[in-house]
Amino acid sequence: MRFSRRQFFLVFVLLMGSICSPGARASADGPPPLTLETQGTSQPVTVARLTSISTPDSELPDAPGVDEQVQVASGAPPAEGGTKPTADPLAQGRQTKRILYIIPNFRAVSADQHLPPQTVKDKFKTGMLDSVDYSSFIFVGVQAGAAMATNSYREFGQGAKGYGRYYWHTLADTINENTWVEFIVPSILHQDTRYYTLGKGEFGKRVGYAFSRVLITRTDSGHRAINYSEIVGAGAASGISNLYYPSQERTLTKTYQRWITNLAIDGGVFVFKEVWPDINNAVFHQKD
Repeated sequence: MRFSRRQFFLVFVLLMGSICSPGARASADGPPPLTLETQGTSQPVTVARLTSISTPDSELPDAPGVDEQVQVASGAPPAEGGTKPTADPLAQGRQTKRILYIIPNFRAVSADQHLPPQTVKDKFKTGMLDSVDYSSFIFVGVQAGAAMATNSYREFGQGAKGYGRYYWHTLADTINENTWVEFIVPSILHQDTRYYTLGKGEFGKRVGYAFSRVLITRTDSGHRAINYSEIVGAGAASGISNLYYPSQERTLTKTYQRWITNLAIDGGVFVFKEVWPDINNAVFHQKD
């Protein structure tokens, strides 16, 4: 089968135009195939349709993000230098119910943890747990021994009898303050007695935040408020302690000193609660 020069030139031009066209796409409903009739025969000759296939820019191998998409689709780990998986959020600022499995830590809330409002029953329960937990009797004994060693109240004397006086006065102070600070005043004023861990940021910022919780707290509705539960509660407990302390310890100055001491101790406790998750994660790895 022979083509004339004119027919050959026409076929060549059409083929080159189809191949070199920049916007060509493969399509099922594209232009029909080219049909030519040759000289000396009635049978048509069909030339196959040629089209170029264009790949979108986003699918090119060197396009940004292609490697990551392929890795995600195939389940392969990301390449070195890529985005590393973030750490477990609970590992930072996660509180435990007890510190070193002994010290009560029931009122501490882990960082970014959301809990329902405290009920009056919850406030009474935490107040009593902090007062009569088995560990409380141990620490009351330590405090009583330290007070006797420094001869804080000479009226109590020394020896076993003197230690007994120190012990029950310290125990009474603990129950007295916890009842007022954690139950009575917050129940009346609808304030939240829990400590909400910050858990992130610079160390100085976190320490300042923790100690400021002596003055700032949350209401049961989640709003910020002056911590009257701590301020008024500690003051009321200091005043009531005059009922069982010797007359020499019932002066306004002694009462004020006990009030400030209680606030300072509670502030120190808040600071320790704030840094406890860091200490635990670095040293003890206690899970609960």
